[in-house]
Amino acid sequence: MKALTLGLVAASIAVLLTGCTGSATNNESNNSSTSTATNNGPIPSGKKLRVAMVFDSGGKGDKSFNDSANAGLERAKSELGVEIQTVDSKNEKDYEVNLDTLAEQGFDLVIAVGITQNDALLAVAPKHKNTKFAIIDAPIKMDNVRSLLFAEEQGSFLAGYVAGATSKTGKVGFVGGMKIDLILKFEAGYRAGALYANPKIEVFPGKYTENWIDTQAGKENAMVLFNQGADVVYHAAGRCGIGVIEAARVSKKYAIGVDSDQDGEAKGSVLTSMIKHCDEAVFQTIKDLKDGKFEAGFKTYDLKSKGVGLSEMKYTKAIVGDATIKRIDEITKDIIDGKIRVPTN
Repeated sequence: MKALTLGLVAASIAVLLTGCTGSATNNESNNSSTSTATNNGPIPSGKKLRVAMVFDSGGKGDKSFNDSANAGLERAKSELGVEIQTVDSKNEKDYEVNLDTLAEQGFDLVIAVGITQNDALLAVAPKHKNTKFAIIDAPIKMDNVRSLLFAEEQGSFLAGYVAGATSKTGKVGFVGGMKIDLILKFEAGYRAGALYANPKIEVFPGKYTENWIDTQAGKENAMVLFNQGADVVYHAAGRCGIGVIEAARVSKKYAIGVDSDQDGEAKGSVLTSMIKHCDEAVFQTIKDLKDGKFEAGFKTYDLKSKGVGLSEMKYTKAIVGDATIKRIDEITKDIIDGKIRVPTN
C-alpha cells in the first residue's frame, strides 16, 4: 500500500482511539438529478475548496476508469483552483478507512470511484453529515451523496455495432472484470449492437477475469476468444483491459477499449473505445459544489447528454469505413429518440 494510504490508516486508528467514531441496482433515470438536499450556497471566495478522491483497486494509471475520474479532478484543480488529494486502495478493505479518514480531515467533497465502494460509503456518509460525497456507478440515496451514473449499455451498443459491422469471421467476444450487474450492462448493450449490425453474427459468451487489475488474465481470456475465431473483442475490465488490447495486437485482431480513449494503446489494433465521461461528471460535481448548486441524488449521463459515446477512431477510420461511421450517427439519434431501446441485461 502506498505511503499515503498507510498514513490514512494511521490517522483513522488515531481517531478511533480518541473515541470518534451491496449490491447496487441499476438506475433507469434519464440524465436527471433527483435532489434530496442542497449545500448552503457557493463556497466563499476567500475559502479554497478541498476535494479528495479514493480510487478503486484498479488504481490510478489503469488508462481507463480511474484515470478518467482523475482527469476530471485535475481539471478542477487547474480551472477552479481547488485543492485536491488522491488515495489508492490496495483492496476493498481499504475503502471505508480511506473515505472516513478524508472526511475526518475536513475535505468539502470526497469522491469514491467505483461501484465496489458502495458498501463503504453507505457506512461512512451517515457519520459525516457536513461532508459532501459523490460516488461513480453506485445509486445511493442519502442527503449528502450524489451518485454519478451512466447509460453504459447505450455506448456499448454503438461499440457492438462497430464490431458486428467490421468483423470478417462473423464471431466477436467480450471480456469483463467482475461479473456484476454494472458490467453485464456493457455486455448486454454490446451483444445487442453486434446483432443489430449483423443478425447472423456469433457473439461468444462473455469471459470474466473476476478482478480489475490482472492484465495477464485479461490477455489470456481474450486469447481464448481469438483462438475460437473471434476477430473483435470488447473489454470492460479496468486495468485487465490492457491485457485484452495486447492480445489483439499480438494476434493481429481487434480490441475495443473502454471508459477512456484507448485507441492509442495499440494503434490500429483498437477499433474504437466506448468512452464513459467520468472526467466530465467529476468536474461538473466539483463545479456545482463551488457554485452552490450541489444536489444529492442520482445524475445519469447518457448518449443524449454525451456522457457516453465512441472515440473518434483516428487510427481505424479506414478499417471501420465511412458507411459504418455514418450509420453510427444515425443509430445514436435513434437511441436518443427512443426508436431503439437498448437492453441492460
